[in-house]
Amino acid sequence: MAKSAKKDSSKKAPGKKPAGKKVAPKKADGARKKLSQALVVAAPVAAKPMPPLALGASSAVLDRLWAVVSSRREADPAISHSARLLQRGTAKIAQKFGEEAVECLIEATLGNPEALVGESADVLYHLIVMWVDAGIRPEDVWAELQRREGVSGIAEKASRARKLPMALGMRTTKIP
Repeated sequence: MAKSAKKDSSKKAPGKKPAGKKVAPKKADGARKKLSQALVVAAPVAAKPMPPLALGASSAVLDRLWAVVSSRREADPAISHSARLLQRGTAKIAQKFGEEAVECLIEATLGNPEALVGESADVLYHLIVMWVDAGIRPEDVWAELQRREGVSGIAEKASRARKLPMALGMRTTKIP
């Protein structure tokens, strides 16, 4: 009687993952796919949408993403993630932004640049959804950044610190 040969599970073939261990798909790939889907603007059937990468990788993508999310405000929530978020309201949008921000912080803390890029894209997407919900245009934010440009971060932050207590009727900048 011949003995059946058993595979030695301690040896692994080059390039193969050990059996029994599940590897989660890369979050960055999912984020890129989500962002790519959000950027494909609804066009007439005859027109082919331009792939986002063909448009060039620049900060202008944020303006285009804002335009897409804004246009989805009136879309069917059954087929548009942006429409679904906008329909669910400010609290849900803020919650999603917070969740993505925490995931971004985790990846930064873990020192995982690839995952940090993907989570950063998620944070920017949810920030833009929040802007659309609040009626804020990207130009409003760009103008504020330009206003702050060249101002010391310490001086700028100090100017904001005084405004909050005054708005609350407090006479001190120290919040108890």
